[in-house]
Amino acid sequence: MPKYIYIYHGGSKPETEAEQQRVMAAWGAWMEDLGPKLADGGAPVGQSKTVTKDGVSDDGGANPISGYSMVEATDHDEAAKMAAGCPILDDGGTVEIAEILPM
Repeated sequence: MPKYIYIYHGGSKPETEAEQQRVMAAWGAWMEDLGPKLADGGAPVGQSKTVTKDGVSDDGGANPISGYSMVEATDHDEAAKMAAGCPILDDGGTVEIAEILPM
C-alpha cells in the first residue's frame, strides 16, 4: 500500500498546561483512530532554516514545518480524508500531503 507523508504547518502553541493536555489528547485520539494506517507517528520539529544557493535564512521560509507523520492509504484522496480529522486544523494549521515514492 502506498505511503504518504503529512507535513504539518502552523497551528498555535498551547499557552497553559491544561491547553497542552487538551491538544495532546486530541492528537492521541486522532492517531489512535488512524489505527494500522498510521505508519509513523512522526514528531513535532523545532525552528527550521532554509538553504538556497544564495545562503541560509533562519526564518524557515514563508510557511515553516511544525511536524510530520506518515500514513498508508490507497490513494491521495484517502490520505486527504484521513488528514481531515487532524487536530492542527482546529488550531489554524494545515496539512500538506505527498506520496512517498519508491526508489
